[in-house]
Amino acid sequence: QLQLVESGGGLVQPGGSLRLSCAASGFTLHNYAIGWFRQAPGKEREGVSCISSSAGSTYYKDSVKGRFTISRDNAKKTVYLQMNSLKAEDTAVYYCAADRKWGACTLAAAPYDYWGQGTQVTVSS
Repeated sequence: QLQLVESGGGLVQPGGSLRLSCAASGFTLHNYAIGWFRQAPGKEREGVSCISSSAGSTYYKDSVKGRFTISRDNAKKTVYLQMNSLKAEDTAVYYCAADRKWGACTLAAAPYDYWGQGTQVTVSS
């Protein structure tokens, strides 16, 4: 059974850091592009970052460029999202998702076939 499980969320002060993990099971991770998405209360889900299956390309939402870094360890079947200099507006439930494709990934949600259950990130003093 294909499964994605996010972890690493929590409460952090503005300017702080968190590292989210997305652990995959039941499928071969290196065949999939992985995206991180988030949804804040009352707002639509938005793509934050993605990484291609080969890790050859990454993309970031403009508002997180220079602060967030996505990476993957296919041997550990895990994708990470390092989040630095966190802001209150980063508060949301963060989800990882898998898209079986080669080539460049996308920050659009529609192509992603599998989703995790989400992890809450709260940035507040």
